[in-house]
Amino acid sequence: MEEKKIPLKQLVEERLKKLKKLRELGIEPFGYRFERTHKIKEIRERYEKIKAGKKLEKVKVKVAGRIKAIRIHGKASFADLEDENGRIQLFFSLGSLGKKKYSIFKELIDIGDIIGVRGFIFKTQKGELSIWVRDFTLLAKSLRPLPKEWYGLKDVKIRYTQRYLDLLMNRKVRERFILISKLINAMREFLISKGFVEVDTPALQTVYGGAFAKPFETYHNYLKQKMYLRIAPELHLKRLLVGGLEKVFELAKCFRNESVDVSHNPEFLQLELYQAYANYEDTMKLVEEMIYWVAKKIGRAKVEYQGKKINLKPPWKRIPMVKAIKKYGKIDVLSLSDDELKKIAKENEIEKVRRGEIIEALFEKLVQPKLIQPTFITLFPADITPLAKKAKDPRFAERYEGYIGGIEICNGYTELNNPIEQFKRFEEEEELRKRFKELEFMPMDRDFIRALEYGMPPASGVGIGIARIASIFTNTTSIKEVIAFPTVSGKEKILVIPDLIPESRKFG
Repeated sequence: MEEKKIPLKQLVEERLKKLKKLRELGIEPFGYRFERTHKIKEIRERYEKIKAGKKLEKVKVKVAGRIKAIRIHGKASFADLEDENGRIQLFFSLGSLGKKKYSIFKELIDIGDIIGVRGFIFKTQKGELSIWVRDFTLLAKSLRPLPKEWYGLKDVKIRYTQRYLDLLMNRKVRERFILISKLINAMREFLISKGFVEVDTPALQTVYGGAFAKPFETYHNYLKQKMYLRIAPELHLKRLLVGGLEKVFELAKCFRNESVDVSHNPEFLQLELYQAYANYEDTMKLVEEMIYWVAKKIGRAKVEYQGKKINLKPPWKRIPMVKAIKKYGKIDVLSLSDDELKKIAKENEIEKVRRGEIIEALFEKLVQPKLIQPTFITLFPADITPLAKKAKDPRFAERYEGYIGGIEICNGYTELNNPIEQFKRFEEEEELRKRFKELEFMPMDRDFIRALEYGMPPASGVGIGIARIASIFTNTTSIKEVIAFPTVSGKEKILVIPDLIPESRKFG
């Protein structure tokens, strides 16, 4: 028999009545500080092995969390309490709490409420580790009911737009974000151990640069000038190299006014680092060493991604882009004229301007999905890498991208430090901007040129996408799963309780 669905308005009205009753009893439904003595995980780790039926009345605990289930049985009732990293059964009895307090629990407490409890540890005859509640405090009344827990929260749209609900209902999601925090801290720890200095550069810039991307534009009222949210921290980090800092890194929020899909979000976190007196071979070694070290540090030395076992141990495979296209795509791009290359591009539904762009697009379509094991693709076409030094073959730049599981995780190169050459390349980019009216082409940054004119040491840098690395370590196929609040449409009409029930305002 199908369970009858009760309208939300009716459920909320019932909880508002309970809210009113609590206030009439002199109970504040939205409590203040509660001093905990234990987390639930600690209790489980320490007392899980006690015998069934055992009472540890001298082991007094204070715990707090959200009620996830309630089972009422006359003079004795049970509830499941969940905090950040654990769940435990609570036992409420008329004898321990007294008539008034027990009635408050039975009649006015709901699933979803946040409470603090004081009691002792025991294990039921059936072997369930529990807390015998001697007293409890309501810390937050849940006015909106949670989804039915046994169905889980599966709706992707709700999971992304109401991440707080996703976290509440899906423990694995909470664990995922805790792991990501450990991942970021491990990267920071590794780089600091290697002598890198963490820095902070502007997210609000007068000239954007460091990548091919459309920026978000804004306007500074006081300065009366147009400004941009950064698309990358690169050019400011290299200014620091000019200033004498030799190893720098930043965990930088970047913003690109482009598509939203499984591998792109308009706002994203990037680790970008620069090392003086190094080239792209050096930072490739640094990246593979760091990722392997971090994997072991966070307990993910053995990674399985989408059914494939990934071996992160250095050295990673290295292969030039044109050789990869020839090997995996069966196309020798070096032997093709511009017209022949454009013809192949058209056959593959590729619409790009420069020769290098076509080569890169062929690589992305024909090769990238096949790069499952960690691989560095090297020697990119020079015409699409205006901030990097050219290789011995001037058609190519000393640039690489790292791939794991078919996902691009990083982009790095040997930095161009010749101010005259850099000025020419910016001019070429400016000409393309004018001709095609596209903001993706890099603008001229005269202050950066001026900085280079003072002399920047030879250097190499790399940018690493945190969400993409996190996707590998959490075996997820969309970066929306590893970004706490991914960008989604803001057109949804949101109705809150004062909208549904105007008289609820008086309960504030």
